[in-house]
Amino acid sequence: MQQVPMPQLHAGQVPVQQFIPGQFNTPPMTVPLFDENVDNAPAVAMEYKVHVDPGKEECYFQFVQKGATIYVSFQVLRGGDGMAGFAIRNPVGQLVHPYQWKPASEFQEVSPTGGYYGICVDNQFSRFAAKLVNLYITTFRYDQWEKFTQELRDIDVSAENCTSILQGVDKRIQDILHIQQLGRSRESRDYNLLLDNEAYVQYWSMAQCAVVIGCFVVQVYFVKKLFETKNGGRGRI
Repeated sequence: MQQVPMPQLHAGQVPVQQFIPGQFNTPPMTVPLFDENVDNAPAVAMEYKVHVDPGKEECYFQFVQKGATIYVSFQVLRGGDGMAGFAIRNPVGQLVHPYQWKPASEFQEVSPTGGYYGICVDNQFSRFAAKLVNLYITTFRYDQWEKFTQELRDIDVSAENCTSILQGVDKRIQDILHIQQLGRSRESRDYNLLLDNEAYVQYWSMAQCAVVIGCFVVQVYFVKKLFETKNGGRGRI
């Protein structure tokens, strides 16, 4: 069996784990951040604070679309000597960012094939101190962003058209409300006129009834006077 010589380590470099091309070794903790079926936005930005136990390594996987740009920023916030190992593998398993024991690091690449990038934070050199690490991950597609911007412009145009239509509808509604108000005012005027006419008719009807009754009483009185005699008796015809 042929032995593979161990690579010579330089100062500050973390030993690279044995890796099978095209596959990721199973890390102590694997968390997919986004699924490829739902990550269709032109740009995605995420920020995480990761707690890494002493002597442990934690890896995360981020899906990147073909032709998109991935940017990863790594910084140790607290714990131990303030440094940790940081490495990134592309979807085909190549180590595009080798392990380096640093307090902070950055990585940016345009993905030619797309797929899941492995982002690993290593704390194996620290046997007693846990580390709190801040991870900032973004994926960006310039072509999709231009398309998204054009869609926003189209939406703005559609919104302007919709606003114009709504303004026209509002104007017509205001005209209808004015017509309704005018109709209600005319209805109120006609109703008041009807009440006045009713009161006028009732008043003069009662006055005419009083005049008729008065005339009847006067006629009866004078007719009785006509048949009375001087001695107080009643005359006879």
